[in-house]
Amino acid sequence: MNKQLKVLVIDDSPQSREFTIEYLLKPNNFLVEVAEDGLAGLSKALKSTADLILLDYEMPKLNGLQVLRRLRACGINTPVILMTSHGSEQLAVEVFLLGVQNYLTKPFTVEGALKAIEDALRVTRLEKEKQELLNRVLQANQELKHQLNVRDVMYQIGKSITLIHPTQTLERIVDAALFLTNAEEGRLFLINPRTGQLHAPIERKKAGPAGAEKGVRQISVALEIGEQKVGTLSVKIATQGLRDSDWAEYEQMLHLLAGYANIALQNLGYINQIQAQKEQEKQMIRSVFERYVDANVVEELLRRPNQIKLGGRSQSVTVLFADLRGFSIFANRTSPEKTVDTINMYVEAAVEAIFKEHGTLDKFIGDAVMAFFNAPLPQSDHVLRAIRAALGVKQAVTDIQRQLLPEYQLNFGIGVCVGEAVVGNIGTSKLMNYTVMGDSVNKAKRLQEHATGGQILISQETLNVIQPYVQVRLIGQPHLKGQAAEEPVYEVLGLKEEARDELFTSANQSFALATMTS
Repeated sequence: MNKQLKVLVIDDSPQSREFTIEYLLKPNNFLVEVAEDGLAGLSKALKSTADLILLDYEMPKLNGLQVLRRLRACGINTPVILMTSHGSEQLAVEVFLLGVQNYLTKPFTVEGALKAIEDALRVTRLEKEKQELLNRVLQANQELKHQLNVRDVMYQIGKSITLIHPTQTLERIVDAALFLTNAEEGRLFLINPRTGQLHAPIERKKAGPAGAEKGVRQISVALEIGEQKVGTLSVKIATQGLRDSDWAEYEQMLHLLAGYANIALQNLGYINQIQAQKEQEKQMIRSVFERYVDANVVEELLRRPNQIKLGGRSQSVTVLFADLRGFSIFANRTSPEKTVDTINMYVEAAVEAIFKEHGTLDKFIGDAVMAFFNAPLPQSDHVLRAIRAALGVKQAVTDIQRQLLPEYQLNFGIGVCVGEAVVGNIGTSKLMNYTVMGDSVNKAKRLQEHATGGQILISQETLNVIQPYVQVRLIGQPHLKGQAAEEPVYEVLGLKEEARDELFTSANQSFALATMTS
């Protein structure tokens, strides 16, 4: 017996109490609590942490049956063994209906009482194990059913449902099958989908001496997902002393547990499928974006894949075009190798400045670079990021020129424009690019064409958003190709002091509101 088990003895007979405590409980290492009448016993039982109650039937104040009824009315389900000197069949039926685990007629033997105690505690553990297993499996299945259409949420729930992974649930099911059927062995077999062969990933054997010389009978039930057989749940049970009704009961238990195993296997399949989908999604994100954006942005996309919408949609973006001025003349008087090395040096500097502001590189067009901001991840300050990127390109070119001879000193003309554009994967089934299209793209290109080397030109719409944060000068109202009317164009000279370290939000939100209401 467990040394830590506590027994509450409720008995008004000193002789009976002495026998029970000194000859039954203490020699078997039980902790003991005592009550000398029914009322005192009820009071102690309501407060006690006892694992078992030995309850006398005939007592003053409250008899055993009255104590038992009040305990059950109060929701106390501690196992009870009733002790009486005058038993009857009617009394036995009544107390068993109230949940009494066993019934001892005085005088009883130590051996008989110990067996009754052991049986009562074993039944309690069995019921607790069955209920715990049932609740966890049903809860896991119910939660997954509600989350099947939400892949990311389902994946997280699948890992943490009741803190038990489906594999652990399957192990618990085999343990329960061994315990409930009193089997010598329990196994869960699964069919290898590639070979069709059975293998047993989970095996359990009863502790103690092997029953090799006993007659053994095996019960097996199929494990199925839908109409597909995926394995079996099997136990081997010693046949000695068992009746036909026992075998029917064991088979029924095994079918119940197999049903739970089917749910766990299905949940495990869902988890594996979602893990594969998540990995496939990550690979897709990497393949689409690692060429266009900084590595830190790729990692952020992997953490927040729900933010990505690859299908075409209209939204506000800020577009940046940068083109090397004088490159054609430079290329005509320079060797091809030196030409490529030089253009790569300038373009790499421009891309680094764009990536620093978490811009998305759209494409290279000869000696020109196109980028955009506010996609694929939203950026509340995307206009200011584009301006900082343009100024970063300008500064990077200045740094490069300090290291080169005059004949290798080139410069970018840059155009920046904010507005609505269609964003998404555009192309054919064989070749697609994540890009933007729209009037804001065309206008940024025309502004870049109008800019001289070292100039950053912006539209009136762009200035309206960031005017409090940049230093500009009006260069006039040139006619931009493709635009219906002339409009002011401004050169960005730099950032105002208060905008250098400020994350820009309010002005850009005003622009977003204006575009929604226009």
